Parts: sequence; structure tokens; C-alpha cells
Amino acid sequence: MIFIAAKFRILPEYAEQWPQIADGFTQATRAEPGCLWFDWSRSVDDPTEYVLVEAFRDDAAGAAHVQSEHFKKAQQTLPPYLVETPRIVNTTVPQDDWSLLGEMAVPDRA
Repeated sequence: MIFIAAKFRILPEYAEQWPQIADGFTQATRAEPGCLWFDWSRSVDDPTEYVLVEAFRDDAAGAAHVQSEHFKKAQQTLPPYLVETPRIVNTTVPQDDWSLLGEMAVPDRA
């Protein structure tokens, strides 16, 4: 799968509204057949920073994503709300879901 983590620094006056501002793009991306997940989180250290963790099934799904109309629209509509160009880590990993963090295994609570 293609695994991507991206950091978005939002202009302070829009930081609270960012989930709503990005919602159309988020929902359209989540509906893509090759999207495994597309999840936003907010930094606990910087309230203007949001982290996007996303994954796509394979190279074809990633290519379909960046060629989609909603991606092209986001390229035009989202940057005016940003402080700077988002930073990204993009890699291919040989799995198709999250693995368990064995070092912090939680015993069965039943």
C-alpha cells in the first residue's frame, strides 16, 4: 500500500474551521475505491497544525487519487488557508492495514 503522512499548518484564523474547510475533499477521497483510510488529527503542541494520515491500495489507486477532480479542486481551494506548503512522507509498505504495536500489547479485558 501507499502510506502517506502530511503536516498542514493552517492560518490561525482558520484553524478551528479546518475540518469543515477540508470536508468535501476528505469525504470525496474516502469514497475512492482505492482509499484505505484518510484521517485528520490535530497536533496537541500546535493548534494550527493538522496531520493527515492516508493510505491507498496501490500505485494505481494513488494515481487515481491525484488525477481526480476533487484533488484538482483541493489544489486550488485549500492553499489559501495554509501558512506554508504541507510537509509529507510518502512511502510504499508491504501491508494493507495497520499492524499491532506488540511492544504495548493490551491483555484481553474479558
